Amino acid sequence: MVAAVNHGLLFGAATDKIHNALYKHVLSLKHKHLVVLAKVVVFYAKHQKTVKRSIVALIFLGIVERIHKVVRLMTAERKSAATSGGGKDRTRRSAQLDKQFFENMKQLIAITIPGLLSREAGMLVAHSVLLVFRTFLSVVVASLDGQIVSSLVRLQGREFLTGIAKWMTMAVPATLTNSLLNYVQTMLAIRFRQNLTEHVHKMYLANNTYYAVGNLDDRIKNADQLVAVDITKFSNSLAEIYSNLAKPMLDAFVYNIQLAKSLGIESLFGIMVIVQMSSGILRFLAPPFGQLAAQEQRLEGELYSTHSRLIEHAEEIALYRGHETEKLTITHKYLRLVRHINRVCRLNVFYNMLEDFVVKYFWGAAGLAACAVPVFAERLPGAKRAVAETLGSAAMRSNVGAHTKSFVTNRRLLLSASDAFGRLMYSYKEIVELAGYAERVTGLLTVFGEVSTGRYVKERVGKSAEKSLNPDDAEADIVNQRGETVESVDDVEFIDVPIVSPNGDVLVRKLNFHVKPGRHLLIVGPNGCGKSSMFRILGGLWPVYGGTMRKPSMSQIFYIPQRPYLPIGTLRDQIIYPDCAADMAAKSTTDADLLGILRIVQLSHIVEREGGWDSVKAWRDALSGGDKQRIAMARLFYHRPRYAIMDECTSAVSMDIERIMYTHATSLGITLLTVSHRQSLWMYHNYILQYDGQGGYLFSKLDPERRIALMEEKQQIEQELAAIGDMEARLKAMEAEAALY
Repeated sequence: MVAAVNHGLLFGAATDKIHNALYKHVLSLKHKHLVVLAKVVVFYAKHQKTVKRSIVALIFLGIVERIHKVVRLMTAERKSAATSGGGKDRTRRSAQLDKQFFENMKQLIAITIPGLLSREAGMLVAHSVLLVFRTFLSVVVASLDGQIVSSLVRLQGREFLTGIAKWMTMAVPATLTNSLLNYVQTMLAIRFRQNLTEHVHKMYLANNTYYAVGNLDDRIKNADQLVAVDITKFSNSLAEIYSNLAKPMLDAFVYNIQLAKSLGIESLFGIMVIVQMSSGILRFLAPPFGQLAAQEQRLEGELYSTHSRLIEHAEEIALYRGHETEKLTITHKYLRLVRHINRVCRLNVFYNMLEDFVVKYFWGAAGLAACAVPVFAERLPGAKRAVAETLGSAAMRSNVGAHTKSFVTNRRLLLSASDAFGRLMYSYKEIVELAGYAERVTGLLTVFGEVSTGRYVKERVGKSAEKSLNPDDAEADIVNQRGETVESVDDVEFIDVPIVSPNGDVLVRKLNFHVKPGRHLLIVGPNGCGKSSMFRILGGLWPVYGGTMRKPSMSQIFYIPQRPYLPIGTLRDQIIYPDCAADMAAKSTTDADLLGILRIVQLSHIVEREGGWDSVKAWRDALSGGDKQRIAMARLFYHRPRYAIMDECTSAVSMDIERIMYTHATSLGITLLTVSHRQSLWMYHNYILQYDGQGGYLFSKLDPERRIALMEEKQQIEQELAAIGDMEARLKAMEAEAALY
């Protein structure tokens, strides 16, 4: 009705004449409903400016009310966070479109787009320009579509062919623009992923964060899946969401301006009311897509972690014949994921059906009705005659083509606007999925940041958990306490340092010992007493939970475990690790020098056997256990640190090779800190740290010969005592047997 008045009933200076003609005809109408309809038209025609101003005021008030609602919601969340202590477990929180979502996006966008002059910002500007240009092309094509149909209705052949030629000409920039948009969006996703991955790797591979996340903190169970998969999904989703939001919003804005000029702001306002109401219903009925996406990623991570665990421990599982048990575990994880995906699919069936009905059909029908109003309005009783009397019959005949052009153009614009609103509605699901990815990635960054500063969250079990519930226990909060680490010049000293596991189990309450260069220390004790734990604290893997630890820089301490790590790379890389070829050249070390080191550990033949220094193999499988331990010792001789931590590192080599390796290490001036139960190694040490397994220890000088003699005497006495017991038992048996006779 509004469009009818704008197009036919109010036309230039003849407006008042049309009003009068309409009013006279209204009085002659017989049907009451036609009288009411005509009166509404006349009323609007007389008060058009007032109606428009009222609509604009309503729109303004609606915007103000929404802004006020958002501010009030953010204020309430801030107060709630302050009341609850201001902290939340980021890994347990459900993904939602709230203040936390915007904070997450602010943090991640600052990483993915480093600055206004960055390459990513330039690509966004180019993407925006292409979006604007494509919208402009859409408006031109809509107008051209109306001209072509109008010329067809008016039987203007030349004008029709000209319109077709223009249509084909517009296809060239349109197709090029679409291709460029897809290219820029793909490149944006790659750049976002690259920036975010580099930032995560910088945090993950610094300060032993990669170790602490898996061993000292329980908040992230599958960091590898988060780094490799979730960052990729977040980057793709972020690049897509910009296009899926910016293009529909721009289209809706431009198309609505064009429609407001054609149909009037009043008709457009009515359509927007319908759109807002139906959108509210859809949002109310929408499933929690963000939470569902985050949960799906978590379940996929658990399944991925289970498979990784199977691969890592394949040998042990095969020897135990535990494949059936592992199969049950993997199947359980997989079925949980499948059940969740099936649940999401079932939720999507109803929502997609309702969304398609509203977006594609209901909104389209409302738009078509608005487009048809200018055409059918002139068929109102008296309207056509009133316009004809005022404008003349010639103008009425020439107005048919204009109506056709207007209808086709408005119809195309309305359908495009409806499609834009539909894409905005579809993007709601994409936004909440993006919120799920953003929550997991920011949770990953939060844990990395806290772990790098020494803040760990680990679930305590057993006796440690019982102590944590008792606030009066001095050891209840020991895992949250920190001691002092002092970098010394060349000595190692523990002063009242407790040996505590990450679970909170106190193995030794206060450990005190002092090792200077040349004072080789042998560490012995039963399993689980704290030998390896002390090395992890000395190596910086575990925090110092109290006291003071003095030690040289980590570059002067080298650790050799029982099962050495062999990296991916050449044979040369196995010896110089963690150095690279450039570091080796900077030290003026040649392959001949490395071959000399291999001769010391009697492994020089391996170079020819494995195909030379530059051969690349799966060295973990290519070398035997003894060869791996020799490679580790060769690595020690290459680096020549001040201190070497030897953790059962010669268990797979013969005693002759062991003697050669230890003798050469001491000749290089390397102070040895050794964990071993072999008596043959005692002669290479002059101090001993002995744990009793009950929380006590003894640190003293070591006299290898005297200790060996004492051990042999002890074994002899134990054997004699055991023999006495056997003799006593035999004597009692003989006495019992003699009593029978």
